[in-house]
Amino acid sequence: MKKISFDKKIKEGFYIADYFKKTQKILSQQNIVQNVTMQFFQRKDNVVLCGIEEVLQLLQFACPNFKKLKIWGLKDGDIISNQEPVLKIEGKYIDYGWLEGMIDGILARNSSISTNSASIVLASNGKSILNMMDRADSYQTLATDGYASYVGGIRMFVTDAAVSLIDDGNVKKPSGTMPHALIQSFEGDIIKATQAFYDTFPENNLLSLIDYNNDCVNDAVKVANYFKEKLWAVRIDTSANLIDKFLERNKNNYPSDANLNGVNHYLIKEVRNALDKNGHKHVKIIVSSGLTVDKIKEFEENKTPVDIYGVGAMLAKINISFTGDAVLINGKKEAKFGRENIESNRLIRFQ
Repeated sequence: MKKISFDKKIKEGFYIADYFKKTQKILSQQNIVQNVTMQFFQRKDNVVLCGIEEVLQLLQFACPNFKKLKIWGLKDGDIISNQEPVLKIEGKYIDYGWLEGMIDGILARNSSISTNSASIVLASNGKSILNMMDRADSYQTLATDGYASYVGGIRMFVTDAAVSLIDDGNVKKPSGTMPHALIQSFEGDIIKATQAFYDTFPENNLLSLIDYNNDCVNDAVKVANYFKEKLWAVRIDTSANLIDKFLERNKNNYPSDANLNGVNHYLIKEVRNALDKNGHKHVKIIVSSGLTVDKIKEFEENKTPVDIYGVGAMLAKINISFTGDAVLINGKKEAKFGRENIESNRLIRFQ
């Protein structure tokens, strides 16, 4: 992980819960100097841990006596279990204890995103995943979210921010596709919009967004016939409240209980068949719009000819929470009832 630029207001307590700041002041004024050991854990199995690298950088940035701390932890990417300690810190509480809430939050968000990413990667059966989290959450989190998604196994991103902390030369810079706004700017003419994209970015893979007119099958063939070998892929992003015109016209060809709304395997197969029939087997299909693990599993079970899945909101769901507890004082047990110092032979001494 590359170096993070932290907000200097962290050191001023701007992001710290007031009770942590009050505790720090009380201990300082009462001259209570103790060696406190804190441990951090969560309560789910098969979680892809992420956030350790960020926490280490945070401690180094914010703690006045960082070098005096003893730190043990697991590594980003490790699979962790319910109540397994992932991080232990030993030192004076006033030196680091006030960061407890921030550490919990970093581990919670990053591990949620890395675990969500891993579940999407697993469901896709080796298909490429495009991280589209720019539209799912605050722009302020894109850098660390991108890194967490990378830890979970995703290698394609849409913003420079998302790849800014990833230290892997194999991860390419975002090249981008096209939004509906570009087609709108050419009064709905997909050919003209795609041509403008090609003229402006001839070095990029040429991709056309084909759901603007809600007629994906016909527009896919139209674009492919015009650009031929130049066309790399088409993207389908049909809204869930719509039924594509081709499916509507041919709805008697599908099961009576078929869900024809939005991006569905019937539509994708029709687009693939039409492209192949017209000599465009080289054109890839990218799908997006509300994709989840279950939706991707459904596509894969139906052998849906998707080449790349574009995922946004599902990756951003925060569904894992961490807890930090002070469990030892000067090496002796002293903790909230029900919380114990948990021994682990997996923890690595960082310093």
